[in-house]
Amino acid sequence: MAEVGVHARGLPGLPDDHAAIPVWNAEDWYFEDFTVGDRIRSIRRTIAEGESMQFNSLVMDHHPYVSDDLFAVQDGVFGRRLVAGAFVFSLGLGLAATNCLNSFSYGYDRLRFIKPVFIGDTIYTIRENLSKEVHNDRMGKLRVSYSVYKAPGDLVLYAEHLLTALYRDPAKFSEEAAAKLAAKEQARG
Repeated sequence: MAEVGVHARGLPGLPDDHAAIPVWNAEDWYFEDFTVGDRIRSIRRTIAEGESMQFNSLVMDHHPYVSDDLFAVQDGVFGRRLVAGAFVFSLGLGLAATNCLNSFSYGYDRLRFIKPVFIGDTIYTIRENLSKEVHNDRMGKLRVSYSVYKAPGDLVLYAEHLLTALYRDPAKFSEEAAAKLAAKEQARG
């Protein structure tokens, strides 16, 4: 991964000596700083019942498999309550997400819920830069995978995040960007 926490970024109203201190988890990476194949692993996190139920309430997900213990134990396929897949997705991405100031979410592909996650399970995430390409004259597009595991190493969720990132030096990409945009226009007819 690009260097974490080494780029200072000032904010209005901060004293200069405070603005010179790098902000934790607010990376200043540009498209050029992302390297295909780089991987990081998150810390682990145990999913508690209270937060699972709070998430269910916030998103109005009261399916019996995630909110009715009697149903889940007595009639459910898994014999206990599940953690909502949307919550596992949110936690899994959050564990390995960066707050890069120059990148922007473009969407998600290939989201799969591979194995069930239960209250009390401990999860962690491995994030990998899969690919990068010129997108337009201001930014490139990245594809990053998030593989979420529960202890002791069972893959439970996989998703690919598409994001755009600003170029540090747009001039280096101008010819390729112009050709790509021209090809898109030609394809549209």
